[in-house]
Amino acid sequence: MNKVIDVAAAVIRKNNLILVARRAKGEHLEYKWEFPGGKIEPGETPEECLQRELEEEFSIIAKVGRFIDENIYHYPDKSIRLLAYEVSWLDGDFVLHVHDKVAWLTAGALLKKNLAEADIAIAQLVYDEST
Repeated sequence: MNKVIDVAAAVIRKNNLILVARRAKGEHLEYKWEFPGGKIEPGETPEECLQRELEEEFSIIAKVGRFIDENIYHYPDKSIRLLAYEVSWLDGDFVLHVHDKVAWLTAGALLKKNLAEADIAIAQLVYDEST
C-alpha cells in the first residue's frame, strides 16, 4: 500500500474567478495546473501549512477560511489526501517560485485545464457549488 501524504490546497477567489498555478518545467507534475498549497509538515495544521506554503511559493499573506472537502487520489507511487480550504488573499504581489504561471479562471474553465489528478475532484466540487 502506498504512503498517504497529507496536502493542503487553497481555493482563492477574486471577482468570481478562482486562482490556479501551473507547475514549472522540471518540477514534479510539470505543466499541470493545481490549487496553491503543499505538504502538511509534522505537527502542522492544514491552516498553518497553507499560510506557510502561500508565503514560500507565492510571497503572499493569506487568511484560511472554511474547510471545503477532502479527496484522496492514488498515484502509482504514492497517495495524496488533499484537504481543500477557502482562502482569502490579504497582501503581497505574486512571486512564482515553483510555478511558471498563474491564472484566474471561472469554475467552468478550471475544469478544462490540465489539472493535477488529485485536484480534479475538488475542482469539480467548486464547479458544482458555483452552478
